[in-house]
Amino acid sequence: MKPESSSALFAGPFALATLSAPDGPEFPALVTPDGQALDLRDVFGDDRLTTLDVLDRWETALPRLHALAAGTGGARTDVTDLRVHAPVAPRQVFQSGANYRQHVIDLHVAHRAPGDDRPESERREEAAELMDRRAAEDLPYVFIGLPTSITGPYDDVVLPAWAEQPDWELELAVVIGKPAYRVPAEDAPRYIAGYTIANDLTDRATVFRRDMPQIGTDWLRSKNAPGFTPIGPWIVPSESVADPDDLRVRLKLNGETMQDESTKDMIFKVARMVSYASQTARLLPGDLVLTGSPAGNGMRWGRLLRDGDVMEGTVTGLGVQRTRCVAEGAA
Repeated sequence: MKPESSSALFAGPFALATLSAPDGPEFPALVTPDGQALDLRDVFGDDRLTTLDVLDRWETALPRLHALAAGTGGARTDVTDLRVHAPVAPRQVFQSGANYRQHVIDLHVAHRAPGDDRPESERREEAAELMDRRAAEDLPYVFIGLPTSITGPYDDVVLPAWAEQPDWELELAVVIGKPAYRVPAEDAPRYIAGYTIANDLTDRATVFRRDMPQIGTDWLRSKNAPGFTPIGPWIVPSESVADPDDLRVRLKLNGETMQDESTKDMIFKVARMVSYASQTARLLPGDLVLTGSPAGNGMRWGRLLRDGDVMEGTVTGLGVQRTRCVAEGAA
């Protein structure tokens, strides 16, 4: 699949991407909203330059990128003539769960305890109070993903033969712009280079260990198959995103809307998520912090992913990713 030509592929004057000619090597690119791509290897005079290298020098690169976006110099190529890859190869991926208020309330109501015959309205009110208390007093739920699970925004997603309940989870993803360690939430935005789209696929059947239920969740098995995390298409600089805590997250499955929620519904906002991850780990440029997925996953609809499904994900101002599911071994 390829990006569609559009008068505005994303918000702001430019975005970063990783592209290639049909049979050529990947290269970092500046892309303008009208879909023109400029090879940054030529600009920076480095044939081995990657998008991660640009993020490693983000503070000095950013003014240069602005100048390039505003100018007319350099050979530019229509992005529809190029292959769009995952915009960055991160060193670390931080994933999160149970971070959308309505989603968690729905789960709480759906999984009522045996003998709890209270009306749904009462149980929903109780769950809402729990979420408010959690936002004020508790901590985000963050775990580690593997960079090898990442694939491009238009690549096919292979559903492993062992995955019995593959599910979608569209998310806003933060891209780190400089090393961050033990950063307070109020300072966290200064460490964010930009934002992209992630679809953090999960095999629901393997989230919990059947052989050792007492050990809890198994995120390695359930989330980290090759290609289970499509990201991109673009990294949109943070300055072009007016309010990351007020963006629309939408996922369509074969044209039907399944997820449609604002990031306003997050229990822990973007800055808090970045700050929390940095309290334990040293965040590095290009690292991804996924911020959780809203209500509307396949388990909610009783309809999980299967061969031939097409997922289309959008987040306000960040573009569109479109991926087709292919069963392992299918032609």
